Amino acid sequence: MGRLQEYEVIGRHLPTEANPAPAMYRMTIFAPNTTVAKSRFWYFLRGLRKVKKATGEIVSVKKIAEKHPHKVKNFGLWIRYDSRSGTHNMYKEYREMSRTDAVDALYSDMAARHRARFRSIHILRVVEISKGEDVKRPYIKQLLTKGLSFPLPHRITKTATSKIFSANRPSTFA
Repeated sequence: MGRLQEYEVIGRHLPTEANPAPAMYRMTIFAPNTTVAKSRFWYFLRGLRKVKKATGEIVSVKKIAEKHPHKVKNFGLWIRYDSRSGTHNMYKEYREMSRTDAVDALYSDMAARHRARFRSIHILRVVEISKGEDVKRPYIKQLLTKGLSFPLPHRITKTATSKIFSANRPSTFA
């Protein structure tokens, strides 16, 4: 499957004489393309309301772009997934550049840790966590400490007069 994108799909029940102006339903769906986004929309709407593709119509499909794609953000994701033993609710946190990257990481993580497939994972909510104190998971909290650095201890400093061949081995401990 390709890289996921975020879509806003709006649909409704077909107008009838009894109901000429039916209610519209809007969903944010993560999918690789518009065809899969529409398909997932009908799947979820069929479960939530008595509307299926044959008796409904899609009013709009819009791709949502990230506002700040070059800024690292923390995301909280609420999901429901079906495992071999039952249905489970879960909250996970990821540190990524965009919502779609966080959802991509979620699908990879769920496949690795829980053997959950794309079809069995339902994303309920994706929220950007702006405050550091709202972060719950310790593996994300440790990245929020002030003055965090990742030292590179075994680096050989390059000098202008460095020789290709030397009689002595370079010291990498400074």
